[in-house]
Amino acid sequence: MQLEAKKVLYEHTIRKVEYNMNEHKAAGFWIRLGAIIIDGLLLIPFYLLFMIIGVSDIATEVFVNSINLLYYLLIPVIWSGFTVGKKVLGIRIVRTDGKEIGISTTLKRYILASLVYIITLGLTLIISAFMIAFRKDKRSLHDLIAGTQIIYTSKN
Repeated sequence: MQLEAKKVLYEHTIRKVEYNMNEHKAAGFWIRLGAIIIDGLLLIPFYLLFMIIGVSDIATEVFVNSINLLYYLLIPVIWSGFTVGKKVLGIRIVRTDGKEIGISTTLKRYILASLVYIITLGLTLIISAFMIAFRKDKRSLHDLIAGTQIIYTSKN
């Protein structure tokens, strides 16, 4: 009986993945870059405010980078795979196993992948850009590490 329940759960999970992969188009390089730019623009008010009130450059960088890190770790979890940039452009992060985005997913996606990019002196970041451009599923290295994909929210 327990084996049968596991089989049904497994089949349900597979169908959910097929829904994400087949009914929604994978987001390519330029739309993803656009979302990153929009998200980056959200930090400009912090830089301007700190410049106006005379906060040191080092303190500004530490604060803004901390906000940026928390933004990318928490907002996709709270907002079902969206960031502001992704929401504006109609794309979102989904897990390839069909489950909800959680903090472990965003930790793998941003922290672990960033470490790989840093250790390889950015070479794997360039490779990731080519992966998005040329892979059919448009998944980059950090997508593979975290088990995620960026898809359009509207169906094909």
